[in-house]
Amino acid sequence: MREQIKLSKGVDWLMIWFYIILVSIGLLCIFSVEYHHADNILANLTGLKKNYARQALFIGISAVVAILILLTDSKFFTATANLSYVFGIVLLLATFVLGKDINGSRSWIPLGFFNLQPVETCKIFAALALSKYLSRPETDFSKPRSQLIAAALVLTPAAFSILQNETGLALVYFAFLIPMYREGLPAAYLIVGFSLAVLVVATILVDKNILALILTIIAAISIYILRRPIKRDKGILVLILGMWLLCVGIQRFAVPYLFTKILQPYQVERIMNTFGVDYVPDANVKKLDKSELAALAKSKEKKKAKENYNVKQSKIAIGSGGFWGKGFLKGTQTQGDFVPEQHTDFIFTTVGENFGFWGSSLVILIYVLFMLRIIFIAERQRSTFTRVYAYSLAAIIFFHVSVNICMTLGLAPVIGITLPLFSYGGSSLLTFTILIFILIRLDADRQMVLR
Repeated sequence: MREQIKLSKGVDWLMIWFYIILVSIGLLCIFSVEYHHADNILANLTGLKKNYARQALFIGISAVVAILILLTDSKFFTATANLSYVFGIVLLLATFVLGKDINGSRSWIPLGFFNLQPVETCKIFAALALSKYLSRPETDFSKPRSQLIAAALVLTPAAFSILQNETGLALVYFAFLIPMYREGLPAAYLIVGFSLAVLVVATILVDKNILALILTIIAAISIYILRRPIKRDKGILVLILGMWLLCVGIQRFAVPYLFTKILQPYQVERIMNTFGVDYVPDANVKKLDKSELAALAKSKEKKKAKENYNVKQSKIAIGSGGFWGKGFLKGTQTQGDFVPEQHTDFIFTTVGENFGFWGSSLVILIYVLFMLRIIFIAERQRSTFTRVYAYSLAAIIFFHVSVNICMTLGLAPVIGITLPLFSYGGSSLLTFTILIFILIRLDADRQMVLR
């Protein structure tokens, strides 16, 4: 009886209901991807022969983990935040030695019945470490030194992720800018980040010489408009020229280096195809004769068609659902296995085909309400630690949901981002389960000041 009281005292049951609803719908979607009328469902479940059976097992394991977290003292998470972060970094390093190659990415550690992806689980440790650091009384987040330390905490796992060819998951760590902004990170950093993203896109779409000319014209106009303040303070002129030089350097050198040395060719192709730009990896095309050029063009067309196949099939599946959907287990695209990776990255297509526009809108609404609930929980905290952690969770979920759905609609490159609590996978489900239930546990003690 006492354990039951301890388990339920202060628990936000609405959060738990959101979790149960999303996990349940996700399991049904995975089931609809693999179900065939001739299947023996009971045999598949008991023999773990299908992904939905394994996902059901992961849900059971996640439920046990969730209960254990609810039974844990909240102070445990603050006391072990730094130690857990070190453990996460060690796991990432171990991946280079013990890692298993899956789809060109060496980011998985085989553990028998499932593969652990440390870069996925390290989001938990990064959220805890950031919360611990920002909640310290001696941390003055208005100072650049503290901002750099906080950035290093979240970007270190991202760097390891890139080295493991998991660029998509590395981008998730930039979501931690949101809790940092809530805790006082100057808006100028976000503006610079957004401007940098615009510059990268412009570099893709606009000829490099024309873009350099545009940047020069913008700098010249800025100098003309600010000519009077510049007379009083030459530092403004230095700043404008410095920004111009930096922007030209990024578009001339940094972006090409990123695309040729850091990103994988298939990732570059996906990004280019998203913006409707042909990707030619061979720098010596001019040396080819006509027959070789024709063969290259034909090869490019085949590659482009293959690269766009997933997104095209995804759009067809979602579009075929119409407003009301075709009904559960009645989707022709889903039942015909036309959409590759439909049980993982493209799981949202099953919602669109089976339940149509209204079902897709309902799922998105549930996610939005879920994130709003997390923000509500964040703002009612006395503890900075819990508030930072809650905003970290909301930011991670927002990034995953927005990018994954945009991927399925062809509005973002296919970078391997899962849909939280929906997509098949033990690492993803356990990671989000732990993230969510740690917040529920911390919120249950919201009257305490945790550091």
